[in-house]
Amino acid sequence: MLLTLNGISKGFGTKSDSTYRSVLEDLSLEVREGERIAILGPSGSGKTTLLNLIGGLDYPDKGEVEFRGQDITRLSNVEMDRYRNQEIGFVFQFHHLLPQCTLLENVLVPTLINTEKSERAEKQERARSLMKRVGIWEYRSKLPGKLSGGECQRAAVVRAMINSPSILLADEPTGALDKENVEVMADLLMELNKEDGLTLLVVTHSIDLARRMGKTLEFKNGKLEQI
Repeated sequence: MLLTLNGISKGFGTKSDSTYRSVLEDLSLEVREGERIAILGPSGSGKTTLLNLIGGLDYPDKGEVEFRGQDITRLSNVEMDRYRNQEIGFVFQFHHLLPQCTLLENVLVPTLINTEKSERAEKQERARSLMKRVGIWEYRSKLPGKLSGGECQRAAVVRAMINSPSILLADEPTGALDKENVEVMADLLMELNKEDGLTLLVVTHSIDLARRMGKTLEFKNGKLEQI
């Protein structure tokens, strides 16, 4: 099992305060290596919170998040940084590329941490290979502002993949794209899953994208149900 969530609860605010909001309640989830999982649910149901807990960007109030059998909530700061950088790839609705950097420089940003000098040439070659694979190598010297939303989002996926993560966490990766680019993005995710064995956990409102996944889960009352 790649990822296991045991009895996760998470809320925001102070429990004694009337503004306290419980988001996740005793949630459990198992994710096998190579699985493709879509997560559906209305805004505010806990989808992004779930990804943040898995990615180590936030901590649960209760429960365990186990990655390859290790509870990540017990990792030191250095270990957590390594986990986020090496094991997890993040893709969001908006690409969040650095506007002052070229596409290639943006893709290589995650390699600036914990990468030995001897590995830099290898990372450069991986960037070239991935960018060619998704059709954006010819734009490597361009700034994000000169490219389309679809091209920037493909660069965001390559950036997420540059350190060969075990799992890709995608939060509405097609939410800002037109229908044609939604299909391009879906094809890209399927290819990465099939050819690289990449585990996919995708939060989406797109029924078309959800149908391409192997499993679809929906948030109901702070818990996940398979549909």
